[in-house]
Amino acid sequence: VEDNPVNQTVIEAMLRSLGYQVSLVSDGAQAVHSTSQRNYAAVLMDCRLPVMDGYEATRQIRQLQTYSKTPIIALTANALQGDREACLQAGMNDYLTKPFKRADLERILLRWLGKRGH
Repeated sequence: VEDNPVNQTVIEAMLRSLGYQVSLVSDGAQAVHSTSQRNYAAVLMDCRLPVMDGYEATRQIRQLQTYSKTPIIALTANALQGDREACLQAGMNDYLTKPFKRADLERILLRWLGKRGH
């Protein structure tokens, strides 16, 4: 879930190069709708989004029975003190500060999803 088209392109390319299938949405309301329609292995959630921010979207996604344990990883440019706590309080599992490298994304996905066969 990312509203910046450049970031969407970069993150999608990273994920595909790591062997993941990707579905993109650009705001929190779309994220809630999309997760109510399909099951995803993980959700990468930008915190600052139009329509509905990532915190509220995460709270609503966590109310869906199939998403009570799905890893939701915050993506944010703000590495301010308290941001990590705000993400965790909203129900996110982990936190990745933008800009990040492909290796950082791979490491955090391995932590939450385990090893993937290629």
